[in-house]
Amino acid sequence: MKIRKAEQTGRLRSDREWIYGLNPVIEAIKAGRDIKAIFLSPSKKDSLKIREIEKEAEEKKILITRTDISFFHARFPKGHQGVAAEVMPKPYISLEELFEIPSRKNEPSLFIILDCIEDPRNFGAILRVADAVGIHGIVIQSHRSAALSSEVSKSSAGAVEYVPVSRVANIKHAIKEMKERGIKVVGAEATGEMLAWNVNFKVPLALVIGSEGKGLRRTVKESCDIVVSLPMKGKINSLNVSVAVGILAFEILRQRFHRNSFS
Repeated sequence: MKIRKAEQTGRLRSDREWIYGLNPVIEAIKAGRDIKAIFLSPSKKDSLKIREIEKEAEEKKILITRTDISFFHARFPKGHQGVAAEVMPKPYISLEELFEIPSRKNEPSLFIILDCIEDPRNFGAILRVADAVGIHGIVIQSHRSAALSSEVSKSSAGAVEYVPVSRVANIKHAIKEMKERGIKVVGAEATGEMLAWNVNFKVPLALVIGSEGKGLRRTVKESCDIVVSLPMKGKINSLNVSVAVGILAFEILRQRFHRNSFS
């Protein structure tokens, strides 16, 4: 295993980025992300996960740098855990590539479309749900939306490495393409006309999720085949967007795997 002192490292080139935190770095290594160097705090060397990072890095001949904890405090938000990596950015894929994934897996399509989700923590949490449920991919818009970033990677606990993301100029065009391919487009909003439990989610499907503050934009909502809601009994008639995605995604999973669900 190659180890060097932090002062020998240079600044990141513009074609590289940071990821930080134990799980994001471990999953980046396992997933085969192009990693230029890993940075570890000496105080973390006895951790089981640190030893896992060291073992994986040694097998893949990835350079490890030992550096003082102040290196991490100066560069990353709270929660860095004294671990970071200099990596090549995760590439987005095209819509065409996204459409090929369900066919390869011989499964009905299951996509999530994010309508201007701007908080990277919400985006990361949605990626974590998407990985858990087996979502084939996520579509985001190139403007007014959170992009793949170190904060998204951290919030996803490394799930970003496993969920394909397509970034498009206009999600309404992506919705149109999906509908042309026989994919049912279901929006989700508190004012939706049908409860999610009463909708057949076993068909090829794209779930459209609106922004944190405004929900679905009017034109996006009008593009959906149907808009569903979740039943609410409390005083606050809303959920965090990633929580709502989790509930809906697992209802889809339940329907697709439960023998007594919709035929």
